[in-house]
Amino acid sequence: MNRPEKTFRATQIHLERRLPSYWRVTFDHPPLNIFGPETIPQLDEIITALETDPQVKVVVFDSAVNGFFLTHYDFFAPLKESTRIPPGATGLQALPDMLARLSRAPVASIASIRGRATGVGSELALASDMRFASREKAILSQWEVGAGLVPGGGPMARLPRLIGRGRALEVLLSADDINGELAERYGYVNRSLPDSELDGFVDALAMRIASFDKQAITETKRLVNTASLPSDAEIAPEWDAFLASVQRPASQTRIKKLLERGFHRAGDVENRLGFHVGQLGS
Repeated sequence: MNRPEKTFRATQIHLERRLPSYWRVTFDHPPLNIFGPETIPQLDEIITALETDPQVKVVVFDSAVNGFFLTHYDFFAPLKESTRIPPGATGLQALPDMLARLSRAPVASIASIRGRATGVGSELALASDMRFASREKAILSQWEVGAGLVPGGGPMARLPRLIGRGRALEVLLSADDINGELAERYGYVNRSLPDSELDGFVDALAMRIASFDKQAITETKRLVNTASLPSDAEIAPEWDAFLASVQRPASQTRIKKLLERGFHRAGDVENRLGFHVGQLGS
């Protein structure tokens, strides 16, 4: 393989063109890979490039932060920093817009999950075309209901199509951590693999897809999308519900309790968020 050429570097995201046809997007915002309003334009730039570059055929999302693929939204950021970002090209608000566009982009997208994919991380994985997880180290979670919140990035529209209504409600309403093995059993991820095999498997799959004809990839994905993707109208209410839920007194009380326990800091709360949100009503 040619030596990787780094063509874009942002504060929290690196885009590496391993080949003109094969890109890698790496989240690198230690210590927790928290996603906030300052991350939105960085990810938007990358998704726009995926939509418009004539050569790219496959993109892999991964992480450079040990223990964390991509986690929840930044609750220290003033709410106005999120609400003042204009809607995107789909007419959806910025985060759901980017995820909807990723699902429709004319490339194959793969989430390679090692560590916690919590909240936004789970939502980005769900918006990707394929998800592969470390059996020992991946944790997926839609933790928001445990903190009195409504998830905002499209999981209510995407999860039932992927794993069925009952399991989707279990994931969303239990707000608990789902390990790689259970995620595979439920269909939350395509496969869980031994951690030592994850990188090699994903890279080989991406290289294989990158060797194929782009038009064939694009047309096949477009037809699968027709049969499987939620409409923007189904996704739109989720972000509004998330913003409304953040401002409710009950949610503020639960978030405050989480912060007092160590939320937003490296440590046990972030490492076992599913457990800790389950303790807030005790």
